[in-house]
Amino acid sequence: MKYLNIGVRSQGSGVRGEASDDRFTTSIQHSVFNIQYYFSLRLCVSAFILLMSTHLLHSQIGGDNVYEFLNLPASARITALGGSLITVKDSDISLAYSNPAALNKEMHNVITFNQNFHVADIRNSYVAYGRHIEKWNSTFHLGFQTINYGNFQSADEFGNITGTFQPSELAITIGAGRALYERMSVGVNLKLVSSTFEAYNSFGISSDLAAMYYVEDKNFTATLLFKNAGSQISTYRAGNREDLPFEIQLGISKKLQYLPFRFSITAQHLQQWNLLYDNPNSEENTFFLGEPVATNNSEWIDNIFRHFIFSGEFLFGKAEVVNLRFAYNHFLKKELSINSLRSLAGFSAGLGIKIRRFRFSYGIGVYHIGGSTHHLSIATNLSEFNRRLR
Repeated sequence: MKYLNIGVRSQGSGVRGEASDDRFTTSIQHSVFNIQYYFSLRLCVSAFILLMSTHLLHSQIGGDNVYEFLNLPASARITALGGSLITVKDSDISLAYSNPAALNKEMHNVITFNQNFHVADIRNSYVAYGRHIEKWNSTFHLGFQTINYGNFQSADEFGNITGTFQPSELAITIGAGRALYERMSVGVNLKLVSSTFEAYNSFGISSDLAAMYYVEDKNFTATLLFKNAGSQISTYRAGNREDLPFEIQLGISKKLQYLPFRFSITAQHLQQWNLLYDNPNSEENTFFLGEPVATNNSEWIDNIFRHFIFSGEFLFGKAEVVNLRFAYNHFLKKELSINSLRSLAGFSAGLGIKIRRFRFSYGIGVYHIGGSTHHLSIATNLSEFNRRLR
């Protein structure tokens, strides 16, 4: 390097030599950064391909997969916005659970606690913490998701009650994200999964890979997400390996210029085009070679809209101290509604409030006429309490 610097200075003297030397050094630095970005991206992609290659993935809809709890929303905000939010990039660390590309500096030292109350005493919890490392120009997060399905009675083959048990599942998430360029960021999650149902146990590994494109001055964001790619390490029964709920999502969001409102459109289950099923209560459906066939244009349109989630969020105040949220998920509407009864299945709504150093959120998701889920979240930035944590 010293020899190269001398060579540059020999072309001139004084200020000109120093300016040429600075330009040469800057060029070298840019080249080194580009090489680092290239190898970081290759590392993420290689890890994702390795996980996908461990087991042949068959994407099915309707409970044909293990570890379905991985698809549950991590926070009240996500519940209120349709169960999936991959197009927003702010200080909300819970967004990184599904979209690691959303990780950024604003999530540094942010911690969040979330509790989701389902029907039949089912409880789903999620805790996460974010940390930005300036030296690596990357943001990391660690999350713990648990779900408890309540108390069950166990019995023998004659129907005699032998005791009780509590089935539960756990996922530990470690993720990282970084900006590749000014408008592009990528991220990857690695999830270690443990599942216990009475005497049946299973362990698995899952991953998420995401890329996010954002234009700050236009308040526009687009995200591509590969979700829940992986395999079981150990199965519930020997020789009975099951698939994970792999999914491909694509979403866009736009914050309006003259109105404190941001809308998002998320396309889900893109790995499978036909989301319809044979409904014996519908005279319009037919079943051909094991696949449902749409018999008219209404079913074709229905299938298209099952792939989309429409959500909106009102952001009031400079610091967005009050947020009003709502969404519509047509897939949940068609899967969980009853034809003979009207319900709000597929709709969701919520509220977010910032009080001093804390953000409180509430979300309600209407899944079925028999009950809804209620989600509570609290988040804060630890740096605001102690400067030594920064």
